Amino acid sequence: MGVDLGGILQKQDIELAQARGVIAVDAFNILYQFLTIIRQPDGTPLMDSKGRITSHLSGLFYRTCNLLEAGVKPVYVFDGKSSELKNKTKAKREELKQQAEEARKKAVEEGRVEEAAMLAQRTARLNSQMIEESKQLLSLMGLPFVEAPSEGEAQCAFMAKSGVASAAASQDMDALLFAAPVLLKNITISGKRKLPRKNVYVDVFPEKFVLQENLDALGISQEKLIWIGLLCGTDFNEGVHGIGAKKGLKLVKELDSFDAILEKLGQSMDWRPVFDLFAQPNVKQVGKSDLEFKELRKDELIEFMHAQRDFSLTRIESSLEKAFSLPGDSNQSSLKKWF
Repeated sequence: MGVDLGGILQKQDIELAQARGVIAVDAFNILYQFLTIIRQPDGTPLMDSKGRITSHLSGLFYRTCNLLEAGVKPVYVFDGKSSELKNKTKAKREELKQQAEEARKKAVEEGRVEEAAMLAQRTARLNSQMIEESKQLLSLMGLPFVEAPSEGEAQCAFMAKSGVASAAASQDMDALLFAAPVLLKNITISGKRKLPRKNVYVDVFPEKFVLQENLDALGISQEKLIWIGLLCGTDFNEGVHGIGAKKGLKLVKELDSFDAILEKLGQSMDWRPVFDLFAQPNVKQVGKSDLEFKELRKDELIEFMHAQRDFSLTRIESSLEKAFSLPGDSNQSSLKKWF
């Protein structure tokens, strides 16, 4: 879920083609997104004939092809070992998933199909097998990926800061607390989306947040942006009840230390470890030479996606042709067009 800073930040709606270049993508965040939204009408995830969930592979393959067609080169960054500060959040999320599963079962028994489908989206889980399948698919597509030592978003932000990538991509805004100079949202879900419980569709566009432009507009430093995050609550701390981004902004502009803010609110918080996690995250150096875009292994990919997991051969081949073929040569599939 991440921190909610939407009420104070400026964004730009962009076309996908405007994100051309290498983008560091928070893999777990995106895969959870696919597992949540790519489902059957009754809420069950996509599965192959053997009963294996394939929602993550469907999203990863087709949406990645869309990115490549638009000139975006995604480098997916996978989480390493989570910070212990995140344990409480993870436990709470698991509890909510279990509650949603119980509510879904009851809705199914009572014939409330649409509600059951909505509740099913809250039960998405990403397991080690899905992660390894995703890495295998990326390898078959010739795309590099990065395994972060800890939080994927922190690594994405660091890669964008160091110039290896032009932006970090995630649905969460924590990347800005990790000082990503540019954050892109909605790059894999743009298009029309149905609102829950309503027969209404809305247009979803890729969104671009430029960190320094926002800091300048708000009149604060990166340090104070992290303070706002700590007050609102992040994946690593609960925050202060009743304090949102707008109230947090007012407080950090009034006072020059976080302890002074807590004193004014009559609150106590062991905030320094969380602040340090954002200000000095556990990341690793990744150079451009580490991101090798290789040839598409088309036959192996078709075996993996079509023969083994029942995806449509026609649709696979159509997506590959659009994503990988050189102009004027529909038979040559490679990433050489990037160089």
